[in-house]
This record gives sequence, structure tokens and C-alpha cells, in this order.
Amino acid sequence: MPSDTLIHGGTVVTADRMFQSDILVNDGKISSITIDGRNHDVDKTIDASGKLVMPGIVDPHVHIDDMFSIDTYETATRAAALGGVTTVIDFAWQAWEGETSAWEEKSTLLDGIERKQQKAEGAYIDFGLHGGITRPDPGVLEELSQAVARGVPSFKMFTAYEIGLPNGFINRVLRELAELDAVAAFHTEDGSVCDSLTEQFRQEGRGEAVWYPKSRPPYAEAMAAEDAVRMATEAGCKYYGVHTSCEDAAEVLESFRRQHPSLVRSETCTHYIAHEESIYRSFGNLPMIAPPIRSDADRDALFTYLEREALDVVSTDHCAFKRVDKQGGEWWESSFGSNSLQTSFPVFHELAINQRDFSYPFLVEKMATNPARLFGLSEKGTLAPGTDADILIFDPRVTYTIEAEDNESHADYSLYEDWELTGRVETTLVRGEIVVDDHEIRGSSGHGSYVERTIPSWHS
Repeated sequence: MPSDTLIHGGTVVTADRMFQSDILVNDGKISSITIDGRNHDVDKTIDASGKLVMPGIVDPHVHIDDMFSIDTYETATRAAALGGVTTVIDFAWQAWEGETSAWEEKSTLLDGIERKQQKAEGAYIDFGLHGGITRPDPGVLEELSQAVARGVPSFKMFTAYEIGLPNGFINRVLRELAELDAVAAFHTEDGSVCDSLTEQFRQEGRGEAVWYPKSRPPYAEAMAAEDAVRMATEAGCKYYGVHTSCEDAAEVLESFRRQHPSLVRSETCTHYIAHEESIYRSFGNLPMIAPPIRSDADRDALFTYLEREALDVVSTDHCAFKRVDKQGGEWWESSFGSNSLQTSFPVFHELAINQRDFSYPFLVEKMATNPARLFGLSEKGTLAPGTDADILIFDPRVTYTIEAEDNESHADYSLYEDWELTGRVETTLVRGEIVVDDHEIRGSSGHGSYVERTIPSWHS
């Protein structure tokens, strides 16, 4: 059978193993993995000799084109493609009224899904959506089944800030999600503790960035995580802990996972395993991220939890802002979040492979296969024949330096500025189309498509 593309001479990496093979792509799908690809009739051959051929990265935690990010879908997904990311899952929010809201009036969860789908028309890579529940409105309970039918089987809730939900309402949502077999994703910090400490530091004039981590201590994250995961497991609802930043919270989630192995999963983010809290002394407000970057001991602990599969995913929590949005004031006046879609995979490669001697299948598992499986993306995160030809070709030998001026994101800084890395994404294909080649964008705006996700099974 003729094929569109042959990827020849590379080392194929899956979540299970590495082996020498060719990959044939036809009509946007992987048609076969074979040792004799050159015997097939193809339109185009990509020479991957000396390179690693992996499934495209799946990032299940990004913020694009809303109050949490100045990136458009074009800029964010260009950055993502350069970093080997072929699918992202963004958030479709209920609009709310408040100091931090981007909206002047409330709207529904379903409105949020439609709004984000329209904003994403210029995407270079594929995308899905989580629902974002921002207020204790009983009307949202009626929308959940409709959202699931539209390919949105996961819903994020906060336990802090002006969009933090009270436990009583969270409990109602969890019981409804359990009936739908959907996923509840949680940002967990105890709002009362964090608000009290923040007000104390305001009154004491402690506006330097080094005080920020002390305003949101690890125990506040662990407290809220324990409440949320306990309610979820009591309801029989799948629980996903987003951006786990510290050992205290990871320990809580691992404990509940032992008791409920088919219900509890969690992630950490690249910045939590790349940095420790002294970054606030050297970078000021630029690393203003919630939860904060933690101690060196927490960073080591997160790698331990990843290794023993108590943490499943490494994501970015990508939120793009300009320096001017972050610097120049007290830490509580800064915009929260940081960009990293373009750098996350090569940085994690540097940390996990080059510095800590983890395996390449470990890398694929945490950044491609697991996020796809946990969030109902059956065509993604794998190189299995018949699935989408979302592929990255990675050169593990090339060395380069991260410079913010290279950002495709609208952000004009990087928390990895001047890091020298060995290993770089050379080529990225999305459904068989080359979006990045030789470290340059080659694809077209609008090639990315909305992916309707299915309800995932978390049974081992």
C-alpha cells in the first residue's frame, strides 16, 4: 500500500521500550511500524538516523487566550509545536463577575466551551477542553452531561481565590460527575490559610517575592487536597490533582490512591522539578505561580513520586504574560503563571535523562502516553498503527541555549533563560503533517482541530 510519509532510520521510543524501526504514515494515521520501510512506495521520506522517534507530547494543563494568559491559540500552539507538543487540553470557563474576571457578566459552562472552540480556529496543533466551574451555581449540574456529550469529560475546580468553591457545593458536583463517570480535576490550596497569611504579610510590608512561598505553605496545599480527594473517593468519582508542587500533597494523594487505585491520579509541572524557592530571590516576581515553587527537598521528592508512579504526568500549566505584568510591584500585585510550552519537554529531558538517568520510555509515559490515556485521547500519546500520526523527532545530541527572544509565545521571558540543554526537538508532525522541521515552524495556522475526548477508564 502506498504511504504519504516514511520516517526512516530512527530509534522508536514508546512508553514500554526502544527499538530500531521505520514508521509509515498514510492519510494522517500511522499505517505501520516496519523494518523495511524503504521497500514501500512513499511520497516523502524523513531521515531520522541517529534520532529518537516518539509520540507527540500531550499537555493536559494549559491556559490560552483568557484572563490567565495573553497567548492566542496561534502563538501558544506555535510554541507548543516547537517543543514537540502535538495536543493540549485548555480550559473552558464559566464566566464570572469579580475582581480577577475577564468578563462583565456571568455565562454558562456550555457558553465557555463554545467560546474557546471559536478562539482556537488558528491552532497549529490539536486541542481538547476541560470544563471550568467557577461559582456555586446549581445550574451547572444540569450542564455537565451536555458537556460530556460534547467531548468534555473532565472539569476543574478551585478551592481558593474568588473562584474557589465551598466544600458543600464541590460535594454535589463530585456526586454528579461520579454518575457520569467523568473526571474532577482540582487546584488545591486552603483559601482561608493562604488569604490570612497574605493579609498578614501585606500589613507587615513583606512585599518582596521571597515572602510569596511562605504565604502558601505546603500544608495548605495538602489540607485542601485531602478534603477534595476524600470527597471524590467517597462519591466514587475520578480525581485528578493538578500541579502537585510538594511532598506533603503528593503523600496525601498517594495514600488515597493506594486505597482507591482506579480513582486517583495526579500531575506535577516542569517548573516544580526544575527550580526551588531560591528562584524568588534571583528572579523576583517572574516565577509567581500558584502553588509556589517549593524547596529543594520537595523537588527531589517529586521525582521519587514520579518514579514510583504515584505522580502520573508532567504538564506545564502554561500561562503567558509579559515582564511588565509580573515585575515592578509587590508580589501580590503580580500576574500569576508562567510560559513553558516551548521548553517543557527539552527541559524535562535534561532533568530526567541527562541529570538523573531515567529512561526514555519514562519520558514518553509521563508526557505523552499517560496524559492521553487519563483524559480520553485514544488516538494520541502512542505510535500504535491506526492512531493519529502525532510524532516528534528528537536529536539527543544537539546542544543549545534557551533564550526568551526565541519565544513563539507572547511571553517575553523564560524561567529557563540561559539554560544549556543537550537534546532538541527537530521535527513535529500533527496527524501526518509537518508542523515543525529543522527547529522552524512549517505548518499552517488552522491545521489543529478540536478533539472530542471520550470518558477514560483508569482501571490498571
